[in-house]
Amino acid sequence: MKLFYCCYGGAHTSVTCASIHLHYLPENRIPEPAEFRSVPFYDKMDHCRLGTPVYVGTDEMGWDIYIIGMKHEKQLVIPAMKSYLNACGVDQTRFLLADALVELHPITSIGGVLTRRLGIVSIGRPMTIWGIRRSYRKLVKLVQRVRKNLKARQEISDFS
Repeated sequence: MKLFYCCYGGAHTSVTCASIHLHYLPENRIPEPAEFRSVPFYDKMDHCRLGTPVYVGTDEMGWDIYIIGMKHEKQLVIPAMKSYLNACGVDQTRFLLADALVELHPITSIGGVLTRRLGIVSIGRPMTIWGIRRSYRKLVKLVQRVRKNLKARQEISDFS
C-alpha cells in the first residue's frame, strides 16, 4: 500500500504533509522553525528528482509514504503514475495520490524559488518555513482527511 503526497516542487508542502503523517511534526500545534529544519527532505528536493517518488517512511497502518514534486505537470504525472501502478498490477485500492498543493502564503513560493532555483538557502529556507507555518493548520487537516481515507480503504481491504 502506497501513499504519495504530491506538490509543486516536492520540497515543502508534500514533505510537511508526509512529516505530519509520520509524526515527525505535531498535529496539535504549529512547529517551531528548528523542527522544520530537522525534518528529512524539507527544502532539499533536487531538480533532477522531480517527477520521481521519494520514499519517506511507513506509517502505523503499514502504508509506504512517498513525496513527489510535479512542477506544472500535475495533469501528466498523476495519470502516468496511476497507469504505471496499474500496469505493475497494483490494485487501485492499494495506492493513493494526495494533492498537497493547498493555498499557501506567497512567501513560501518566493522562499522556494530562492532556495531551490537560485540556491540562496540562507534567505529562502527561513521564508519557506515562515510561510508553511502560516498554512500549517490547512496541511494538518489535509493529512487528517487522507488518514481517514486510508482507514476506510484498510477496512474495505480487510473485509474482502
